[in-house]
Amino acid sequence: MKKTLICIGIALSSLVINAQEVYKFTDVIDLNATPVISQGNTGTCWSFSTSSFVESEIMRLTGKKIDISEMYNVRNTYPTKANIYVSRQGKAQFSEGGLAHDVFNSIREHGLVPIDAYSGLQGDKEQHNHAEMVSILTAMLDTYIKNPGRSLDPKWRDAYTAVLDVYLGENITEFNYEGKRYTPLQFAEMVKINADDYINITSFTQAPFYKDFILNIPDNFSNGSFYNVPIDDLVEIIDYALANGYTAEIDCDVSEKTFSAKDGVAVIPSNKLNNLKALHSIYPEMDVTQEYRQQEFENFKTTDDHLMHITGSVKDQKGNKYYKVKNSWGTDEKRTKFDGYVYFSEAYVRLKTISITLHKDGIPKNISSKIGI
Repeated sequence: MKKTLICIGIALSSLVINAQEVYKFTDVIDLNATPVISQGNTGTCWSFSTSSFVESEIMRLTGKKIDISEMYNVRNTYPTKANIYVSRQGKAQFSEGGLAHDVFNSIREHGLVPIDAYSGLQGDKEQHNHAEMVSILTAMLDTYIKNPGRSLDPKWRDAYTAVLDVYLGENITEFNYEGKRYTPLQFAEMVKINADDYINITSFTQAPFYKDFILNIPDNFSNGSFYNVPIDDLVEIIDYALANGYTAEIDCDVSEKTFSAKDGVAVIPSNKLNNLKALHSIYPEMDVTQEYRQQEFENFKTTDDHLMHITGSVKDQKGNKYYKVKNSWGTDEKRTKFDGYVYFSEAYVRLKTISITLHKDGIPKNISSKIGI
C-alpha cells in the first residue's frame, strides 16, 4: 500500500510538471535589424539601442544596411550634458545614461556617421569602458561648479573636450563612404533620417492623456517631451507599428526577477510564487491595469533602467504573444539566449515600459489624430 501511494505521488508530481509547458516560440513578425552587439562596460544602452533602431529605419527607408557609430552620438551628447550640469550648478543628472531623444537631438545638430568613420575605441581596445572617463569628467565639472578661482574660465569647455578626445577620439567633420565624401549631416540626409520624424510616447496618469509633457525621470537630463496616452493605446501603437513594418525603441525596467537575458524572456506571472519558474515554462500572467502600472512607477518599482529595440513579435505554443526585443549585451550563450534577444510578454510591456520612440507614421490614425500629429 505504501509503495502504491508513493507511485501515485510521483505520477501526480509528473503531471504537475508536465502541465507547465516549456516555452516553444514561433516568429510572427521579424523586421529587419542589424546583428546584436555589446555596449561593453558602459551605460550607453540609450545610444546602442537607438542606433540599432536608426539602422532598421535606414533599411526601411533606403534598403541600405549600414552599421551606424554609437559612440559618435555619445561623443556629441556629452558636451550637452556638461552644459546642463554646470548651468544648473550640479543640481542635475550627470552620468553615462540618456534616452532615445538624445540620439535624435545629436542627429539633428551633428548628423550620423558609419562605424568605420568613428568607433570611439582608442589604441588597441576592443571593448568600450567609460568608467574612468566619466569619473574624470564628473570631477572636472564639480570643480568648475565650486569655482575655486572665483571666476569660471570659459576654457573649461576646451579642457572637457580634450578629455573626450583622449578617451573617445577627436570629433570628425568629413569622411569617405563608398567612394564619396560626406559631412555627418550630409550622411544623415543621404540615409533619409530626419530627426523631426520621431516622437516619444509614454503612459502615466500624472499628466493629461493625448498631451505632451516632460517626463521626470533621472535620465531625461535634456527635458525631452513625451506624448501621453493610455496604456491600451501604447500597446496598440506597438502592434500597429510592427504590423506595418516599423520597429520601435523601448525604455523599460529590467530590474524584475522575471526579466532574464540569460533565459531570453520577460514576464509578469499572476502568482509571484511562480516568478522563477515562469522564466522557463508558461504560467498565467497578471492583468496589468493603468492604476497598477502607475502605482509601481510612483513606488519606484518601475524605473528607467534600460533601453532596447523592439523588432518583431513571437508566440508560444499556446498562442500567447511576446515582443521580440533586441538587447545590447552581446550574444555570449552564458549570458544570453535567442542570439541576444529577449521576448517580452504583453503583461511585461504593459507594466514595465517607461516609453517608446518610433516614426510618427508608425502610429495608427485614430491615436495620432488625438495627439495632434
